[in-house]
Amino acid sequence: MKKQPVLITDAARSPDEQYRSRQVRYVTMMTVRALCLILGAILVSIRPPLLGLWLVLCAAGMVFLPWAAVLIANDRPAKSKAERAASALAAKQQATLPQHTPEDVEYLTIDVEPTADGHWVPSEPRQGDKG
Repeated sequence: MKKQPVLITDAARSPDEQYRSRQVRYVTMMTVRALCLILGAILVSIRPPLLGLWLVLCAAGMVFLPWAAVLIANDRPAKSKAERAASALAAKQQATLPQHTPEDVEYLTIDVEPTADGHWVPSEPRQGDKG
């Protein structure tokens, strides 16, 4: 028996792994559809009681399973509880952050120079600098 590795991350499954799982679901559903067709043929040949009901169920399986299989195979996996919480938090933070234009922002420049003893002292303002 192949032992599965321990999951130590909250990262999503790889795209290849997701694709493989969707392929398995699709093939499984199409196999059930084929079994509905075979079962319908067997039922017609042995004529059990309530044959009409059984044939309707088999026909429903043959009609609706391909539709459902395509929808399920093309759907991405559902978000985990942690992913939903993280996206809700990100949306909340994005909505509450103030938006500033570059003209609105006041930039602070710290200008210091080293001294001979290794300390840093503010440099003298140059002509034209704001004080």
